[in-house]
Amino acid sequence: MAQDRTLVLSVDRDDDIGWKAKIESPVIGRQECLKAATTLALADPEDSDVNAIFSAVKIYDELVAKGEDAVVAVIAGNHLHMIEGDRKIATTLDDVIKETHPTSCILVSDGAEDEFVVPIIQSRIPVASIRRVIVNQMPNLEGTYYILKKFFDDPKISRVVFVPLGLAMLLYAIAYILGYPGTATIIVIGVIGMYLLYKGFGLDEFIHSIINALQASMSRGKFSFVTYSTTIVLAVIGFTIGFFTVLNYYASDNSLGVLLYVMSFIYGAIFWLIIAGLVTSVGIIIDVYINERENLIKVIVFPFFVTAIGIILYGASAFILAISSVTGFPISAASGGTYIMYSTLFGLACAIAGVVIQFVMAKRQTETQKESIIETI
Repeated sequence: MAQDRTLVLSVDRDDDIGWKAKIESPVIGRQECLKAATTLALADPEDSDVNAIFSAVKIYDELVAKGEDAVVAVIAGNHLHMIEGDRKIATTLDDVIKETHPTSCILVSDGAEDEFVVPIIQSRIPVASIRRVIVNQMPNLEGTYYILKKFFDDPKISRVVFVPLGLAMLLYAIAYILGYPGTATIIVIGVIGMYLLYKGFGLDEFIHSIINALQASMSRGKFSFVTYSTTIVLAVIGFTIGFFTVLNYYASDNSLGVLLYVMSFIYGAIFWLIIAGLVTSVGIIIDVYINERENLIKVIVFPFFVTAIGIILYGASAFILAISSVTGFPISAASGGTYIMYSTLFGLACAIAGVVIQFVMAKRQTETQKESIIETI
């Protein structure tokens, strides 16, 4: 029976060893890990990953001293894009496992961020223990100031904090110079609000995934590259028209609340966004039909759901603006109820049609597979 082997694994999720020390992961073996830790320490003596790597080597030495079979390794993700980094960690871990053949793993982490990858590691190898390395230090005002300074020096953090604040202040200054101080305040609050929603709902990762999909479709010559590009243009047009719609009703009625501003934006932008969603859906369906026809039933409902949600949102925005008696709004309060009723019915009909088509296609696919199995037998 083969002896059990323990993998002592240090995970550098934000790839400090690659970003600062220019070391490619994986790093396997005691001497290589010590070399990586030393190089990173010379590049940035205050990086906590240095302590995590040294801790991993220490645990490895303790296991070997007890007569256990062990191996130590360091794997890293991506410094700027966490989704791509986690995918890289998964691929790198597979390579480490193939090379070292461990039966269990001890994960060494320098903080809670690295432990987001625990499910990835557990899906590939049993995790016997998790060791979190915390650096002891004396808290004081000067130390706090220095930590914050180093924190904001990190380009990943500075982009998140300084860019939106700088953009908001710049827009405020431009609007104020042009003689619209009231509008300037709204613009600043709007920019900060949109950014908070952008980060809060995780849209940054969604945008990164769209960009990656766009790059992949272009490199592989997929039709969706054209539709993705068209979608971006249509979405920009939709957001622009929605923004001008808000300004139009703001100028005519300064008493509008936040809800009515949102409804004004939806009313102006929604049709362009529906078209953008339909264009994207068509591109995805064509690519799936050409390359992965067995997965067509999973994506066939996209255009139906996009249309359903868009029409319902349009009806809801028209209804709310109509009953609120917004100055200059073309739909009367009496007609608002008709809009919401018909839009809801049409939206539900679209969604049901998509589900029915998906069900019929799934049934036909199942019957075809059964016939193929019978012919094979």
